[in-house]
Amino acid sequence: MTFDVVAEAYDRFMGRFSEPLADEFMAVAGLRPGQRVLDVGCGPGALTRRLVAALGADAVSAVDPSAPFVAAVQERCPGVDVRRASAEDLPFDADTFDVALAQLVVHFMQDPVAGLREMARVTRPGGAVLASVWDHAGDAGPLSTYWRAVRELDPGARDESGLAGAAEGHLTELAVSAGLDDVQPSSLTVHVGFATFEDWWEPYTLGVGPAGVYVAGLGDEARAALRARCQQLLPPAPFEMAASAWCVVGRVPG
Repeated sequence: MTFDVVAEAYDRFMGRFSEPLADEFMAVAGLRPGQRVLDVGCGPGALTRRLVAALGADAVSAVDPSAPFVAAVQERCPGVDVRRASAEDLPFDADTFDVALAQLVVHFMQDPVAGLREMARVTRPGGAVLASVWDHAGDAGPLSTYWRAVRELDPGARDESGLAGAAEGHLTELAVSAGLDDVQPSSLTVHVGFATFEDWWEPYTLGVGPAGVYVAGLGDEARAALRARCQQLLPPAPFEMAASAWCVVGRVPG
């Protein structure tokens, strides 16, 4: 799954959840002044901006395979070393960083263990590797209501519950398989408010991620039926949604 969409589309779709999640993720990271950090799969920069605010642009590097996202972060975070690259092939020397973080990325790595192992390679011995992924398998992620409606109308549809790390404990298994030590799992939860149903629904029509791709492939009648079922499943507006993510912190063997 690639994200060759404009940054603003991602911001409207997942940014409303990934922005507050970045605050929770930063708190788990426990960063200190003077550290060098890498944001792997930075997207349009939700986490990158917070890393810059905490440590300064010179201390932050970022990578993403999406050209539009790389361009957006270069514009939004002047002075940050932003490169187009995948997690499995990071363009940095070994032991370059004190901390490497991947927010909402392990889901979409072609080889999650290789990606996490590569994050460990570029992190110094004793440094930290962190990852977070939505709890899609436990129906506690931000898209749970949407995928419930999809499955009711199209039982054969492939949702995101099978993505890497989405099931409880799987992210920890991946981190251990990548060779990380002292892997500590946790769960992070954010709350997002919506003023109207359209505020919730419209971003699904922007073609972002598996959910957006599914909507884009529907005909008018099927899309209208899905929209109507989602509205039935959601509470009356305005409403608030909770979304939970799995998180792990591991150490690079010394």
